[in-house]
Amino acid sequence: MNDGSDDVLGVITEQIETRFGVSFTALRGAVEKSPDANPQATQLVYWHGMLSQAQTALERAEDDLLAVLDTEPGPLGDPVMNLAQRVNTAVAVRDGRALIVTHLLEPHTTVVRGTGTSAARRRGPALRTSQPASVSVPAAPVPAKGVGL
Repeated sequence: MNDGSDDVLGVITEQIETRFGVSFTALRGAVEKSPDANPQATQLVYWHGMLSQAQTALERAEDDLLAVLDTEPGPLGDPVMNLAQRVNTAVAVRDGRALIVTHLLEPHTTVVRGTGTSAARRRGPALRTSQPASVSVPAAPVPAKGVGL
């Protein structure tokens, strides 16, 4: 079933090629020869492969669902609903992997070596770092119930 969802992989591949200025095949070959030369390229090639696997699984799930829908007229039973859930799960996996690749392509993302995580450019503290001006409020005694002052 081609609903345009396989375009996700094509669009992301084009973005990777634009970023590195070479075909994806050439980039993958360079990463295979020297994976430590460019950690970002290595991560992108890895996640592109994961995305490609997820796209293939999605296409298989869609084809299986369509085959059953073509042969089983009438109300949808549990087997058909299970196949529909398999398609939904495959879409979620594919979209999650696409988000990872897209995030790795963002220009402000830098990979922190050895951690597998990324750190965005710092723009300043997210929280107040100085003490707020203190306001002097005299403490008034509050009597507790059952306790006399």
